[in-house]
Formats: sequence, structure tokens, C-alpha cells
Amino acid sequence: MAEAVDKDSKTEEATEKKIRDTIEQGKVPHSRETAIFASFLAILVFAVFYAKDAVVDLGMFLSTFLEKPEAWPMDTETDVISLYKQVMTEIGRAVVSLLVLLTVAGIGASIFQNMPQIVGERIRPQLSRISIAKGWSRMFGAQGWVEFLKSLAKLGFAIAVLSFTLSEDHRKLLAGMITNPVSFGMVIRGIFVDILVAIVFVMGLIAVVDIVWSRFHWRRDLRMTKQEVKDEMKQSEGDPIVKSRLRSLARDRARKRMMTAVPRATLVIANPTHYSIALRYVREEDSAPIVLAKGQDLVALKIREIARENNIPIFEDVALARSMYKQVSVDSVIPSQFYQAVAELVRIVYSKKASRKATQ
Repeated sequence: MAEAVDKDSKTEEATEKKIRDTIEQGKVPHSRETAIFASFLAILVFAVFYAKDAVVDLGMFLSTFLEKPEAWPMDTETDVISLYKQVMTEIGRAVVSLLVLLTVAGIGASIFQNMPQIVGERIRPQLSRISIAKGWSRMFGAQGWVEFLKSLAKLGFAIAVLSFTLSEDHRKLLAGMITNPVSFGMVIRGIFVDILVAIVFVMGLIAVVDIVWSRFHWRRDLRMTKQEVKDEMKQSEGDPIVKSRLRSLARDRARKRMMTAVPRATLVIANPTHYSIALRYVREEDSAPIVLAKGQDLVALKIREIARENNIPIFEDVALARSMYKQVSVDSVIPSQFYQAVAELVRIVYSKKASRKATQ
């Protein structure tokens, strides 16, 4: 009951991260029917393109063996071994190409569905894989019953196809039995090809349906609850509380760094209590005034306090301070629209410095 409720609560599609992690673990959608289809297709290719020559050669060999038994002496152990080698060679020539095609088809079917990868977790020995209880649940669970019904359907189809094909070709089979071995072999090959074409056609349809179903079932099993999606977003983006704390620490560090730079300022522009901007301008070093610090409210008051402690001129200009605060950035030169206003204040600062030097 709890499992059913849990499945019902998984209403969200799997995230890209979960899909990627699942694939990295080797848990990918897989259709068994595609591999079976590929095997039958390989057998059909063999029967159409390779079996003819193999059947002719094997038929000629058997014909000679049956019609002229005296040509194959078996008086000694050497003669028997020699005959055995020749028979196995003729059969092997027909079988090797089929085995190669089956191997290529199996690998191709696997690559077609998913690119191969080495996953240590999948090959690591696990006690759960030899658990009788888990094996029993796999065999008699929902997936086990689906596989059982699919096997019954395939078996029923195979019997139906064979019955239909043999009912149509039984006359050819009976006629071929009274011909020479080579001709009879070609009759068998023709019937075999007819059966394979029908099987490959229907297995192709089954494989397409099974691929679609396996991928749909895989996606459905990967669905997540709303809470799982939220937890994953927290893990990938960071806990909001932690991120807020980190931002706060970053602001504190930036504020401390600004305050340590204020004593190097040339002047401070302030809106009596709300805004303060500390600027530095040295004719020989800077092409334009640079913003060393800016702040509002308590930070603005702290900038003014440090400026007074270091005898830095403070100019109170409500409109200029408010406008500059919104448009300037710390450690950057001021925008060009403020050049004229700030230049006038800098001229005043340098004039006062020149007057003090003159009086000294």
C-alpha cells in the first residue's frame, strides 16, 4: 500500500541530473526484443547471401559421401579421423560466418539502444542478486508477469508462423525429397528463408513496440516527488540559508575593504545622512576620479566619520550624492556625466591645499 502511494506521489518528470546519474550507474532502458530481432535478421542475411554457397558445397560433399562410400575408407583409426576432420571442416565453413554475423548483430543491437560503458557497480558482487526473496519477486512481480506474457505471445506467434508456412510449403518439401541432395538443400533453404522473412518482419514490429515501451517504463520509474525535486535543487544550487549567509559574509568583507580605503580618498560627497561617496583623484596617477567607497545610512555615516578623522574634505550636495550613488561602482572611475561637477570640487580641494602651503 505504501509503495502504491509512493508511486502516486511521483508526479514530476525526472530532472536532467537524475537522468545523468542513472545512466552513469548503468541503469539504462534496454529492450530484449531488439537483440532477438537483430539475431533473426543476422540469420536471414546469412540464409540469403551466404547459405546458398554453403548449402551447395555441403550438398556436393554429402552426395559424394553417400553415392560413393567406397571413396571414404574407414579401415583404420587414421581414416576415421580424416573423415571426421573433413565433415567438421565443411560444417564449420557454414557455421563460422553465421556466428560472426550473430556476434555483430548482438553488439550492434546493444550500441543502437545505448552506447556501451564500463560501470563498476554493475559488475560488483552483490548478495541481493543471489537473494531468493528478491529473485522470487522478480519472477512473480509485475515485470516478471509482463515478460512471461510476452514470451507466451512470441511462442504462439512462432507456432502460428511455422504452421502457416509449412502448410504452404509442404508440397515443395515432399517434392524436394526425391531430388538430388543439392536441389533438396536449396528447397530447404527456400522454405527456411520464407519462415525467417515472416519472423523478422513481426519481430521488427515487436522490437519497435518494446523499445518505446522500455523507454517509457524507464522514464516513468525515474519520476520524482515534488520534495525530491526541491531537495535536488537545494543540492545543486546550494541551501538558501547557507547562500544567504555567504552573501552576508561577502558584503561584510567588501564593506571592511571599502572602509580601509577611505583614508586614501581625496574628497567625500555626501547627502548629509543618507549617502556618502569617497573619491580619489591624483593628477599624476589617475585619468579620472575613482570611487573608493560608497554607502547609505549607517555605512554613509561611517564613511564621513573616517573622512573627518583623516581630514578629508566633505562636500554636502544632496542631488549630486543621490545621483552618483545610483550610478557609480566601487573601484571604478566615475561616469563622464559627473566629470564637470566633480572637477569643480577637486579644484576647490587643490586650491585649499595650495592656500595652506602658501600660509606655511
